[in-house]
Amino acid sequence: MKKLLVSCILLLLMSTISFAQFQLEMPAILKEKERAKIVDELLEERFETVLPGLMRKHGVDMWIIISREYNEDPVMRTMLPSTWLSARRRTILVMYDQGPDKGVERLAIARYDVGNNLFKGAWNQAMQPDQWKALVRLIAERDPKNIALNFSTNYAHVDGLTYTEHKEFMAELPKKYQDRISSAENLGVAWLETRTDNEMVVYQHICRIAHVIIQEGFSEKTITPGVTTTDDLVWWFRNRSLELGLGQWFHPSVSVQRADPESFDHLRTFSARPEDQVIYPGDLLHVDFGIQYLRFATDTQQHAYVLKPGETEPPKVLQDALKIGNRLQDILTSEYKEGRTGNEILAAAREKALAEGITPSIYTHPIGYYGHASGPTVGMWDNQGNTIGAGDYPLNFRTAYSIELNASVDIPEWGKTIRIMLEEDGYFDENGKFRYIDGRQTELYSIPRVLPYNSQEAKK
Repeated sequence: MKKLLVSCILLLLMSTISFAQFQLEMPAILKEKERAKIVDELLEERFETVLPGLMRKHGVDMWIIISREYNEDPVMRTMLPSTWLSARRRTILVMYDQGPDKGVERLAIARYDVGNNLFKGAWNQAMQPDQWKALVRLIAERDPKNIALNFSTNYAHVDGLTYTEHKEFMAELPKKYQDRISSAENLGVAWLETRTDNEMVVYQHICRIAHVIIQEGFSEKTITPGVTTTDDLVWWFRNRSLELGLGQWFHPSVSVQRADPESFDHLRTFSARPEDQVIYPGDLLHVDFGIQYLRFATDTQQHAYVLKPGETEPPKVLQDALKIGNRLQDILTSEYKEGRTGNEILAAAREKALAEGITPSIYTHPIGYYGHASGPTVGMWDNQGNTIGAGDYPLNFRTAYSIELNASVDIPEWGKTIRIMLEEDGYFDENGKFRYIDGRQTELYSIPRVLPYNSQEAKK
């Protein structure tokens, strides 16, 4: 593969880390031209090295994706080159497996080539002005054994073929080929979830950026106790992402848990957005935050503690609570085995956690091009049993997940139960080993950061 990932790769710290009381430096964030180069090179590599194997694994001869401008099929969005910010009028992508020797032919029934090396234009409007007839002719010339289209009951990402496009296509397609049509669900999910080695190098860089932004937000640079509110902090995260030229796929949330038994504790209204509150010393803060960069999404939840006067570290009871949350993470990821379904992983993890006296709630999801991506769903916050459809999908190698969960922990000193709500992005590699893409939180952030001389003074 040609030179890939330019300067950002050189700036990566390749070791997996845990986050303590040090401040990470913001990694390089590239200009649009450099971003486009990376996106296109990664995409070209995927078409050459990932797509052929997936089509053969799932027994698909021809995959057709049809979309109109500004109503793009979610899979097509991931296949367009960096300079295509949408489909153009009607764009039809055709992928035809010619076999291991010749590879997958990639054609576009469109007015233009789609990218320099991605899809070759195969529609001569002067000879055949009707786009549907041009598509049917191409199908007849190749005579595929089966044709996969993007319709799916279980995954919205692979359900992008609209009613109108389907109706018009079927009106032109001969009955002989209509009988060969099937859902592209399994192939589409596999395309979306499968990661390459080069993508994972980039992904660590992206996760590092998200972690640094959270560190900035959970600091005295951003929070003035007694003044700053949780909503102020929410909008700080939105604005910071905008300043850095990053996308966001959901509105962040910031919540408070504190010793006051009557205070909002994120337990009674877990499904609702937390109410705006002033942040005070003694508060346990929680953030849920994600970015989009170089076409990939992150999803992270971490905690910080606001020190009271005279404190140099969070109370031990809260530090121990975080350890319980980390243990629940370990239990869950230890159950990641290739071929297991999301429901099977959930059941095994819950059984083990309950046996250890942990009160778990697990709602882990795939991540990649989309934040809530396609693949095996491992529980939902409002369903700790079987998730029909997505929960029955098996775990595959080279796939990424947001390990999202919470552990309910009794805090006698506070007179209440709190939730340690954690979420970190991780990767299930080609050897069946799980790792966090850029580490995970194992210590609470302190606000303000504890200076060395304050720590020494406290020990006297």
